[in-house]
Amino acid sequence: MALKTKVKINRITNLTDARYCSGMYVDILGFSLEEGAPNYISPTQFQEITGWIAGIDFAAEFTDSDAYTIERRLADYPSISWIESIDLDTLIQLKSLGKGLIYRLDYQAIDSFLPRLALLNDHQITLHLTSTNKLLSIDNKNFIENLASKVNLLLGYGITSENASSLATIPRLVGFALDGGDEIKPGLRDFDQLGSILENLEVVD
Repeated sequence: MALKTKVKINRITNLTDARYCSGMYVDILGFSLEEGAPNYISPTQFQEITGWIAGIDFAAEFTDSDAYTIERRLADYPSISWIESIDLDTLIQLKSLGKGLIYRLDYQAIDSFLPRLALLNDHQITLHLTSTNKLLSIDNKNFIENLASKVNLLLGYGITSENASSLATIPRLVGFALDGGDEIKPGLRDFDQLGSILENLEVVD
């Protein structure tokens, strides 16, 4: 089985999510490795979760950490293959580590960022575009199509079970970034929303 497009799941906090997403052939699992963050995952927790799954990439997610702090932190997470940050200059400084790089940016800030857009391609950085707006208008979709033609783009908002399959056909769109969730209790998780999107992305043999 496979999915119609690449999928990253953000802020994984539990083994239930990780095993489910691995079984659904998700490509990347993201973990917050920033101490003090609400969804912070310690090295021990990370090993307990990732030790049960294989054949999937792991991304380190940061917000406030500088390049030096991130590089030191990654020493405790040797299986990380992607670094995600909201600071582009930090990612550029980390390019020498040989990891995949993801720049997380809110849609509201995209206009002011456009003059720096070429830096993403110059440094082989993927753009993860987020938004608090859960809806994707026609104009917004046209903008996404145009943006995907210019940079490697992970769409991180406006994705539903109804439109996921259609959005996956946007030319040159790298894929989707979807949010993980919290367990109701250990081993118990409601996958209705996430599950319905992933099921609609399954490639039917």
